Amino acid sequence: MLRLLRVVTHGLSYHPQQSTTSTFSTLNNLNPQQLNNLMSLKHALSALKQYFGFDAFRPLQADIIRTVYERRDALVLMPTGGGKSICYQIPAITLDGTAIVLSPLIALMKDQVEGLSANGVSAAFMNSSLDVQQTRKVEDALLAGHIKLLYVSPEKLVSQSFQPLLKRLKISLFAIDEAHCISAWGHDFRPEYTQLRFLKEQFPHVPLLALTATADKLTRKDIIGQLKLHEPEVFISSFDRPNISLQVRPGQRRLEQIAEFLKQHPKQSGIIYCLSRKGCEDISSKLNARGFRTAFYHAEVPAAQRSKVQEDFINDRVPIICATIAFGMGIDKSNVRFVIHYNLPRNLEGYYQEIGRAGRDGLPSAALLFFSYSDVQTYRQMFDEGDGSPEQKQLKIAKLERMYQFAEAPVCRRQTVLNYFGEPHEGNCGNCDVCQHPPRKFDGTITAQKALSAILRVQENVGMQLLVDILRGSQRREIVEQGYHQIKTWGAGKEYSFDDWMFLLSQMMHLGLVEIAYDDFSRLRVTESGRKVLFEQKKVTLALPQPKAKPEEKHVRFVEKTKAQTFKEELFDLLVALRRSVAQQQGMPPYLIFSDATLSEMAEKRPLSDADLMHVTGVGERKLHLYGDAFIGAIRRFVLEKSNDGARVAGSTYLQTWEMFKQGKSVKDIAAMRDISPMTVASHLATMYERGELLDIRQWVQPEQMDIIQGALSLFGEPYQLKEIFEHFEGKFSYDQIRFSIADFRKQRK
Repeated sequence: MLRLLRVVTHGLSYHPQQSTTSTFSTLNNLNPQQLNNLMSLKHALSALKQYFGFDAFRPLQADIIRTVYERRDALVLMPTGGGKSICYQIPAITLDGTAIVLSPLIALMKDQVEGLSANGVSAAFMNSSLDVQQTRKVEDALLAGHIKLLYVSPEKLVSQSFQPLLKRLKISLFAIDEAHCISAWGHDFRPEYTQLRFLKEQFPHVPLLALTATADKLTRKDIIGQLKLHEPEVFISSFDRPNISLQVRPGQRRLEQIAEFLKQHPKQSGIIYCLSRKGCEDISSKLNARGFRTAFYHAEVPAAQRSKVQEDFINDRVPIICATIAFGMGIDKSNVRFVIHYNLPRNLEGYYQEIGRAGRDGLPSAALLFFSYSDVQTYRQMFDEGDGSPEQKQLKIAKLERMYQFAEAPVCRRQTVLNYFGEPHEGNCGNCDVCQHPPRKFDGTITAQKALSAILRVQENVGMQLLVDILRGSQRREIVEQGYHQIKTWGAGKEYSFDDWMFLLSQMMHLGLVEIAYDDFSRLRVTESGRKVLFEQKKVTLALPQPKAKPEEKHVRFVEKTKAQTFKEELFDLLVALRRSVAQQQGMPPYLIFSDATLSEMAEKRPLSDADLMHVTGVGERKLHLYGDAFIGAIRRFVLEKSNDGARVAGSTYLQTWEMFKQGKSVKDIAAMRDISPMTVASHLATMYERGELLDIRQWVQPEQMDIIQGALSLFGEPYQLKEIFEHFEGKFSYDQIRFSIADFRKQRK
C-alpha cells in the first residue's frame, strides 16, 4: 500500500498534468490517512506553482514533504541551490500553524523573508536586529495566526524569554538550517546549536527537519544524536552540480589569471574568497585599478560598511566581492555566476558549500580554485594556535590534507567530490579541468589490489603513511612490533617511491575505493567499490605518477551566432535592465523579482500573454499580478521592433495585427495594409483573444451561436479542424463564427 502511495506521489512530483482521474481510480483501497497524505501532496504541488512558479518538485522534495505530513523527523542533505528551503516552506504554507525555522545568520533570515513576501507568503524573523516594538509586533502577528514561517536565530530560540511564546504557538514543524553546525565534527561547529535537543524533548510530536548542504557520514550521525531525532528518514540528494565548471590551478600569477578570467566573464556577478582580511583588500584594490568594479568584505570592516557592501552586491550595484569565507552564507542570490578561491579552502565540505553559491538558478557557472602548499602551512599554524581538542585539531589537519590531495590529484574533480560525500560517480564529468585536459593513464588494477589487500591484511588499522611504508617494505620499529612485516603484501610495492604511492592512494580515495575514518585516528577503510576491485576483478584506471604535461593552447574557432541566439541575448539584456529598474522602484534585490533562469526562459520563449507567461518556470500568481504587464509589454515591444526591422520573429505577425486593431483599424484595413486576407486577420485576433486579450467577439459570433458550436465540440478532437466542423453544421455557421467559438472554448478551459 505504501509503495502505491509512493508511486502516486512520484507522479505528483514529476508529471503534474497526468495525476488525474486515471491515477486516483487505482486508490480505492488506501486507508484514510494515506488518502489524506496524497491529497496534501496534491495541495503541495498546487502551492508550489501558485507561490513559487514551479510545475514540478525536484528529486526528493515530494518525499521529504510527505514525511513532514506524516509528522516524522528527517535529516536532509542537499547541495547549495538544490532546493532545501522548499522542503519546509511548502509544508509550512499548506499546514495549520506556524513553522519555526532556525537560521544561523541575520542576513539569511532577512533574505528568506523578503523572498517569501515577494511570493505572497506571510513570513517574519526574530533576532537581535529588531527593537522591542518591532519584536512585539511580530509576536502579536504570531499569536493571531497571521505568520506561516518564523525565522529565528539559535540564540533567540534557546533563550528563556522566547520559551513562553513558543509554547503558546501552534507549531506545524521545526526546521534546523545549516544543521552541520550542531556537530563538533562538522566544518562550521557552533556551540549554541548543541542546546537544540530541547526541541524534541518539549515538542516530541512536532516534526523536525535538519537540513544541511555538506555533511560526511560522521557528521550526519552526530546531527541525529545531538538533536535526538526519532527514527528519522535520511534523505541524501545528489550533490552533483553539473552546471558548475570546476577548475583547479597552481597559485602562480594568481592576480593575472583572475584578471583574464574576469575579462572572459563580463557583466557577471561573482565572489573571490581570500584566506586573510588583508588579502581581500589588496586583491579588491588591484582589480579596481585594472578597471573591474569590486568591493571587499571581512570581519574588521565596520558593520555599516559591511552592510552596504552586501546590499550593493545583492542589488547588482557591485558585481564582484573579495571576501573571507564568512561572506555568502547569508545570501540567497541566485545569479552569482562564478566563485574564485584565491587560496586553498580548509576542507572539501567548505569548498563545495562555497562554490555552491554560484549557479543556484541552474545556469552555467564557474568555480576556479588556486592552491599552494604555503596555504596548507598557514592553516596548520592557525589550527595549532586555535581552540579545540587534540582530536578536533587532528580532524581539521586530516581534512586539510585531503583538500590538498584533491587539488593535486589528476582525477575528475566532480567524481572526487561526489565520492567524498558518499555518492558513487562512474566515469568523467567532462566539465572540469582534468576531464578537459586528461593526464596519461595506465591500468592500475594490480597496483590498487596491492594497496587494498594490505589495508585488509592489517585489519584496516593503519593510516596512509604507515600503509605506504608497509607496501615499500620498511622495517621501521612500529611495523616490526605490530608484525606487519610478515603479511603477504609487505614490500609488494617497492617499484614506487613514497611520493608516488601517496599520489596513487589519493587517487584511490577520490575514486571511492578507500575512505578515511576520521573518528578513528584517520585509519583507512576499504569501501564496497574497493572490495569489487579486490575480489571481483573490477578494473581501475589510474594516472601515471608524474607531473601532468602542460596542456597546449587550443585555437578557439569563432562560431557565428544564429539570429535566434542573437535575439535571445538581446532580449535577455533588455529584461535584466527592466528587472533592475523594477527592483529599484520596489526597493528589493533584482533576483527576487525574477531569477536569471526565469529571464533566460522568457527570452527564449518570448511569452506575449498572461497565459504564456504562467508557463515560464519561476512565475507564480503573485509575480504575474505584480510584474506580468511590465515584462510582457517589454517582450511585445521587442518582438514588434524586430519584426518592423524585417526580422521574422515567432509570434510577431499576431502581435502586429493586434496592435493595429487596438489603434482602431478595421479588419479590412489591416488586411489591406499587411497584404493578408481578412480571414487571416480574424485568425490572428482569435488567437490573441484565446491568449487572454480583452476583445468583444460579438462582432463575429453571438452568444447563442457560440453555445451551439461549443456544444458540438466534444464530437471532434483537438486540434479542431474548421472545415470538419463547418461541414458538420452544413454551412449554417461561418468559419469566423466557428473560429471565435473555439477560441472562447479554449480560453474558458484554461
